[in-house]
Amino acid sequence: MTIRLLRLLLFFGGLICFGLGNALAVQVKFLGIHPWEVLNVALYQKFGLTIGTWSVLCGLFLVCISLFTARHYISVGTFLNALLIGPIMDFFLWSGWLPHATHTWMDYLILLAGILITGIGGGMYVAGGLGAGPRDGFMLSISEKTGLSVSRARMVVESVVLVIGFLLGGPVFIVTFLYTFIQSPVFQQSLKIFRALLARLNQQQKQSSAESISKLS
Repeated sequence: MTIRLLRLLLFFGGLICFGLGNALAVQVKFLGIHPWEVLNVALYQKFGLTIGTWSVLCGLFLVCISLFTARHYISVGTFLNALLIGPIMDFFLWSGWLPHATHTWMDYLILLAGILITGIGGGMYVAGGLGAGPRDGFMLSISEKTGLSVSRARMVVESVVLVIGFLLGGPVFIVTFLYTFIQSPVFQQSLKIFRALLARLNQQQKQSSAESISKLS
């Protein structure tokens, strides 16, 4: 398996995991969900369409802004991320495969599974190296233009998104404020593992190529 193929598998597998994790969280949204999903759910409840459709529209809107403010953060992977995660999420929500809210302690396990799967998926698609997602690219561009650190830019952007989503009637609860603290370490560890895997396989491939060349000579 070539490294390029593995990168593609990681990228698209990561998008699938990310969409699945978001869909799981939406199933128990009354416990609180990520600020961006608060906005997507609020727009869906207010104006119709689907949650995934609003995810696509918000993502493309951010891509358009980034094209004018920091074009270098936009790549093919950014557009694929913006266009695919929403439909993937809708697919899982429509499939009937996901557990439904029970309004018991089990709902916290469902939400935790969603957060973990989303974090792993994020690490996978970033490790794939096809580019940042539209929200990440937007926050990087905000950081670049304002001089804020990336973490502070993320905090500011997500706080604004959360307020807008809340005012539109989105589901905000205690887990909304804990989401990043749980998901970010999972994302970082996932990214570290998959980057190390790619680096190791790349090194093995180079060694194998060098051995083949030495045998021929």
